[in-house]
Amino acid sequence: MKTRLTKILATVTFVLAVLSGISFIGTGIAHLVDDGAVCVQTGFWANASLADPLPVGTGVKASSSATRLCQDSPSAGQRAADLGGELPWLLFGSVTLLLFSRLLKAVLLRGPFTDGVAKRLSVLGWFVAAGTPLAGLVVGWSQSWLVGSMVPMVGSGPTVSGPQVLLFAGLAAVIMGRIMREGVRMREDLEGTI
Repeated sequence: MKTRLTKILATVTFVLAVLSGISFIGTGIAHLVDDGAVCVQTGFWANASLADPLPVGTGVKASSSATRLCQDSPSAGQRAADLGGELPWLLFGSVTLLLFSRLLKAVLLRGPFTDGVAKRLSVLGWFVAAGTPLAGLVVGWSQSWLVGSMVPMVGSGPTVSGPQVLLFAGLAAVIMGRIMREGVRMREDLEGTI
């Protein structure tokens, strides 16, 4: 029963990884051929009371609360920054699901308490631990730059966005992989002495 459930889970995660990869490619292509407006959400003025309208750039429309900005005819840099707000998390999710699928496949082939499974768990953990802040930084910087390009008075310093709590999940997987590797080594030593 557990083996069948693991097979199903490995298949589902692989299919989800492929679908995320297709979504990544499709989003990139759709943004490249799109000639419409580029919009960005910002919380910069969320608690401010603005007496005067924002000094927005040419062709930029701001919502009444100034939390949504849209550029009618965006530059190539603005299109790239708009892509930078979506693509990093799609790529991160796709690769994470692919690594998780490979981990489950290793569990099916070799069993759960083997050196190969421990290594794949560690690789998954390091990818999540390093990829989460990296993807968040790319997305945050892209959105900050996009806002700064639409409202020149706003500084466009780097920010980090997204679920940074995944960093702890990645580090936990690295630690568990290390514990499993030590357990495998101890079991092999014990089998060698008997």
